[in-house]
Amino acid sequence: MRRVGRLAGTVAALAMPMPCCTAAQAEFVLEGRDQEAFLFFSGSDLWRHGSFTYGGLLWSPHGIEREGFTFKALIGGGTYRYVSGALGGAEIEGRQVIGFALPGWRFRSGSTILTTFAGLDVQHHRLRPDDPGSKLRGTQAGFRVAVELWSEPTPTTMLAADASVTTVGPSYSARGAFGWKVFDSFYAGPEVQAFRGDEAYQQWRVGLHITGLKHADFEWSFGMGYADDSDDRDGLYGRVGLLYRP
Repeated sequence: MRRVGRLAGTVAALAMPMPCCTAAQAEFVLEGRDQEAFLFFSGSDLWRHGSFTYGGLLWSPHGIEREGFTFKALIGGGTYRYVSGALGGAEIEGRQVIGFALPGWRFRSGSTILTTFAGLDVQHHRLRPDDPGSKLRGTQAGFRVAVELWSEPTPTTMLAADASVTTVGPSYSARGAFGWKVFDSFYAGPEVQAFRGDEAYQQWRVGLHITGLKHADFEWSFGMGYADDSDDRDGLYGRVGLLYRP
């Protein structure tokens, strides 16, 4: 019988302060490879007022599925639009580049994995037209704290949650998901998300996800649903995430 392990690979929701970003969660079939130290990830997120693409890695010197030290690094970029109260309701187009380096620690108990991170967060935001009321302008460095949870309450169900807070903005993101195993090959179920870009902008999402769809050495996750924000704009969102273990 092959050994199956799960990694709470929540990436984007932990990484990004703006609503164009989401979580890329996935499980990975280990097949006896739990000694591996690296996991690479990438993904994209899209909704009618923003998009984001990212890539990064996890490094755990004692094995990516084992308790102990772990390190996450990510870099990404994208665009977003919002309505500025300081400029009389004008629409602002923002471009962002974000990177962080987060040392952390993974805890494991049976089928439950909890990972905590804390470290440096660097962001660059360029606004057109310039918005003096926004705290996300130019290049800023801050401190980010994040937590990720993956659990399998039963052999056919999964529960995932993550949250991240950064002093840049300040801003936060959070996601929760529940899933049932389908065809003994992936999980599917509902997800909810919340984002805050700064004190003036929030977004909420409700949708469905597919997690842990494996092909060769790659593992995919997908999400789609409805988004609403504090600018009274709504619409569909979609995301795709990819994990690779060399």
